[in-house]
Amino acid sequence: MAKGFLSSIQGAVAIEFAMVATPLIALLLVSLQTGIIFLADQSLQTATQNSARQLMTGSAQLAGGTQAQFQSSVCNNVPSFFDCSKLMVDVQSSTSYTAVNTSSPIITYDGSGAVTNTWSYSPGNAGDIVIVRVMYNWPVFGGPLAVGLANQPNGAALLVATVVLKNEPFS
Repeated sequence: MAKGFLSSIQGAVAIEFAMVATPLIALLLVSLQTGIIFLADQSLQTATQNSARQLMTGSAQLAGGTQAQFQSSVCNNVPSFFDCSKLMVDVQSSTSYTAVNTSSPIITYDGSGAVTNTWSYSPGNAGDIVIVRVMYNWPVFGGPLAVGLANQPNGAALLVATVVLKNEPFS
């Protein structure tokens, strides 16, 4: 007796594999993207800590360093997979820990998706408390699969590295 089309099981394994493989590959890609974002975030944090040391020791203040020079220093400390023109550096100082602005930065965008914020650069004097925030919009790929990774209206993940320090006595 000949088997009918509906009762044939040839190719069933291939169809089942295709049904299971698609979500598996999607899960692997999202996991890879998440790992890359964590790597970028940690790299940004390390660069921020290394750059903030110039403020803590007073070398940036004694040299009369500007915001652009400090941003260049941060750029020199980040790995090459960052676009230095997209780094956002905010440096604020205060005389006490309780007066330091530790609220989350609010990023504003224009119609084309470019950041419109103006950032502060106040490295403080000896003994001042300084908060250094370096922000970067990390591109998120994957469309609807990576929907939870993007936290900005432009579809990027905002990475924020923060260092709070007390300037050493310098003169």
